[in-house]
Amino acid sequence: MSEITKIDLAERIERLITEARKRTVAAVNTAMVYTYYEIGRMIVEDEQQGGMYAAYGKETLKKVSSYLIQRFGKGYSVDNLERMRKFYLIYSNSAKVLRNLKNTQITSLRSNNKENSATVLRNSQTSSEELHFTLSWSHYLKLMRIDNPDERRFYEIEATENNWSLRELQRQFDSSLYERLALSRDKAGVKALAQKGQIVEKPEDMIKDPYVLEFVGLQELPQYNESELEQKLIDHLQTFLLELGKGFTFVGRQVRFTFDEQHFRVDLVFYNRLLRAFVLIDLKRGTLKHQDLGQMQMYVNYYDRFVKLEDENPTIGILLCTDKSDAMVEITLPEDNKQIFASKYQTILPSKEELQRLLEENIK
Repeated sequence: MSEITKIDLAERIERLITEARKRTVAAVNTAMVYTYYEIGRMIVEDEQQGGMYAAYGKETLKKVSSYLIQRFGKGYSVDNLERMRKFYLIYSNSAKVLRNLKNTQITSLRSNNKENSATVLRNSQTSSEELHFTLSWSHYLKLMRIDNPDERRFYEIEATENNWSLRELQRQFDSSLYERLALSRDKAGVKALAQKGQIVEKPEDMIKDPYVLEFVGLQELPQYNESELEQKLIDHLQTFLLELGKGFTFVGRQVRFTFDEQHFRVDLVFYNRLLRAFVLIDLKRGTLKHQDLGQMQMYVNYYDRFVKLEDENPTIGILLCTDKSDAMVEITLPEDNKQIFASKYQTILPSKEELQRLLEENIK
């Protein structure tokens, strides 16, 4: 056996072991999430059957916690047991029933009708086998801190479909991804985000306004030019791809093309696999001008005529600027425009409260 063959065999075995370990870790994480859900269910069930009040319940959890810590370690503190209880209440299909049932249970228990109350409770429970937990416990701890159930469900879907790490989930939440996408949708569209996540079927589906580029670290600099911003985006390409959204692959920077003996360069070129189209991005520091839109129109036309394949969809152009006039953009571009978009970008995280207020006004 040659040395090259031996190395190839070793590398294939290494990949097999690595993948097996990943699957094992994932399986263990999933099992723990289901276990924590069941622990939460048992705590809630004990609450309901015992009719315990807050003080009594806290004392009971202290005793249970002490018992479990002696056997399984500090992961079963009172605070963690409280989180498991909350996890069950949030993710159980019958959570609303259980909350409404609590007063009924207590009233019934005061009438010494414990047996009937327990029967009602058992009938209202949802088995964890009917639920599908796809993320780690750390992900769910973050999701549980999101009060809006539609927003929480959106991030859960997106984190699952895009395999977001906890850090990526945190970044998307901090950048108000849900609000930024929801602002461009009507009531039905906002509801669809919670039910299906972000569906990219046409260019408008992937556009954000604003794009948040806080990761480039330029927010504290009073001045920077377009070249510096472009370099920072390349330096943080993985995060920039996360901000762009689903289906993006990087093609190149300062991509040159020539016609009539003139040379032109597109700042950044991507390809979106979901839309099956090239996406050209030009960076503009300052207010967007109609000449910038005309230049992007020329870039898009060139790619449509000389670069894209016959079975690919029309090229998309995105101008990222620090300021723009929507009226100027609308009057410059064709009425039936579906290819060129202008969006603001900002290098600091947006105010989540302000975006939520705008969203509430938008969907009234």
